[in-house]
Amino acid sequence: MDEHGKPTGGAQAGGNNISGGRLSRRNTGLLVLALVVVIAIAALNLIHVPKVIMRPGPVTNTLGEKSGKPVIEVKGAKTYPTSGALDFTTVSIAGGPQYPVSVMEWLKAKYIDDDAEIYPEEMWFPKGITSKQVEQQSTAEMTNSQQTAEVVAMRAAGVTVPETIRVAQLQKGAAATGKLEVKDVLVELNGKKVSTLESVSTVMHKVKAGTTVPVTVKRGTKTMHLKVPTSAGEDGHAVFGIAITPAYKFPYEVKVNAGDVGGPSAGTMFTLAIYDLLTPGALTGGHKVAGTGTMSEDGSVGPIGGIRQKMLGAERSGAKFFLAPKSDCSEAKGHEPDGLTVIRIDNVQDAIGALKQIAAGRTTGFTGCG
Repeated sequence: MDEHGKPTGGAQAGGNNISGGRLSRRNTGLLVLALVVVIAIAALNLIHVPKVIMRPGPVTNTLGEKSGKPVIEVKGAKTYPTSGALDFTTVSIAGGPQYPVSVMEWLKAKYIDDDAEIYPEEMWFPKGITSKQVEQQSTAEMTNSQQTAEVVAMRAAGVTVPETIRVAQLQKGAAATGKLEVKDVLVELNGKKVSTLESVSTVMHKVKAGTTVPVTVKRGTKTMHLKVPTSAGEDGHAVFGIAITPAYKFPYEVKVNAGDVGGPSAGTMFTLAIYDLLTPGALTGGHKVAGTGTMSEDGSVGPIGGIRQKMLGAERSGAKFFLAPKSDCSEAKGHEPDGLTVIRIDNVQDAIGALKQIAAGRTTGFTGCG
């Protein structure tokens, strides 16, 4: 109050603060807009789209260490010192039941991230598959790729690896039902000895669908001579309606410490690393070489996914050479990063031959994907 009993400026200011505590129409609009934006962003992160986003993943040297342990360790056999790097490449995948892609992630991948490639989800994940099934399948593929790599590498190095073929499963309604059993070891088919997947395929391709075939199996400790009917498979060739799997007797132990990586696409690089350790000299001549590809028992290199991202990851890791499956060349063509020599391979011998040329100093003139 002043000397006349009227409110002072301070009191009036206080009255103005009370009035200013009410939100103006403009401030209310801004608050509502901010709230809408927050809700929209939250929705974009919660709503999923049926897409798969692929980016370059980590690169691992199969001749090096991971978490303090050798990536490839051979026990019970003579190994040789080596140098350089044989990197297996990976992709980082978002999508599927484990890591569903949000609308926000999709927008970033489509308009901001130049490294990202977007695919329909059904190209990579069957409809209805669960996250547990994806994990189990990925782990099984990695385990199988490691075992196949061991077999192919040892045989390429001149080591004998005995093999038998076992019945793994009888399909529903199989022609062989009541004759063959799970765990039966196939010894002879149609009078021919069989001991590999390839030998079984060769014999069965000469059998007429619908005929009965003499089959010798080992069931436990018993040898049994059976007459087993066949039916026509999808390609018209004779089949028993069974799934078979090889069982190997390894002369020594190979341990693979790949870390938290799944799938079969590191098979080729595992094979080359094991072969390198089992043979004298550095297979790469000390160079840093990256690559990818599945590996089959017969030594053929098979297709993989995400080769563009894998090439990019290899180049960024410092690799100068990249081994690419022939079957993936159509996707790789025109996307080779600058400074990375892409070498097309169709089998393990192609890969070993290319590496020996690199070790000898060759840097150009390789068969690429172009």
